[in-house]
Order: sequence, then structure tokens, then C-alpha cells
Amino acid sequence: MTDTAGTTILYDGHIVRLELQDNKWETVRHRDAVAILALDDQGRMLCVRQPRRAVGCKTVEAPAGLIDDGETPEQAARRELQEEAGLDADMELLTRFYSSPGFCDEQIYLFRASNTRESRLPQDDDEEIEVLWLPPAEVLSGLRDGTVTGSCTTVTAALYAVQEVGR
Repeated sequence: MTDTAGTTILYDGHIVRLELQDNKWETVRHRDAVAILALDDQGRMLCVRQPRRAVGCKTVEAPAGLIDDGETPEQAARRELQEEAGLDADMELLTRFYSSPGFCDEQIYLFRASNTRESRLPQDDDEEIEVLWLPPAEVLSGLRDGTVTGSCTTVTAALYAVQEVGR
């Protein structure tokens, strides 16, 4: 189906929609997401290890997830932290950015969690998550040598954590 703006929808799924614009530009429309930077009292960074089907391996990343319909980014961040790590916290929006603006419109809202406290929500049925508390320098080292293969949120959160710990 092509609309009056010259956009053809090639695929329309639950999370993504693939469009062809002007018979030239392939564009992925993707639901927005959140990522959370949390540090414990010892300055360690909260990470999660989980299998990612799209890349065929387990990744180490900041807790993150999609924003559900009707949720604000802050509500999604709190829910994801509860589901993935069994914690709730006060949230401060640090920044938001596009995950891959060359072809995708997904925005990621990066929050810093403070005043963490235990509060667990059930994990999604398809999630297999291991909670890790890692020194930021170890996360950075892993990003450099390839033993940590997460997403841009991991890089962003690790860089921010190292900056904060070094103050």
C-alpha cells in the first residue's frame, strides 16, 4: 500500500514497521525504548546479561526495554527496572537519542536511577535475565576488548558512570 506521500508499507508488525519512501529509502519505524543507569553504594553499574535472538548471543547491557502503549518514558523505566532487576528507584532523565538514525526512528530515553529499593515485577515470559553489578572500568574494558557486546545504551551508560565515579 502506498500513501500520498510516496511511502509504501512493506511490513507492519508488533514492534516494527518497514517502509519504503520515494521508492528509495528503507525506513524502520520502531517503538521507543528506555535504558537505565543505576549504580550501587560501591559505585558498581547495574547490567543484565540476556540472550538476544537478533544477534545470536548473550549480551551485557544496561537494563532496558520498550515503552508500552499509554506509558510515559519514566513509567517504562521504573517498570523495566522492576522486571529485570527487582528494583524500583527515583528516575532522572539524562538524555534521549536515536538508536540508529540512518534508517530507524527509535528513540531511547536514558534515565539515571537513584534511591533504589527492592520491588519486583514478574519478568516477561520470554526473558532469561542474569543481574550483574560491574565496576564501570570493567564494563569499559569489556567494551574495548569485545567481551562485553551490548548496545549503544551500554556504551553511553558506561561512559557516564566512569565520568561520575571519577569525580
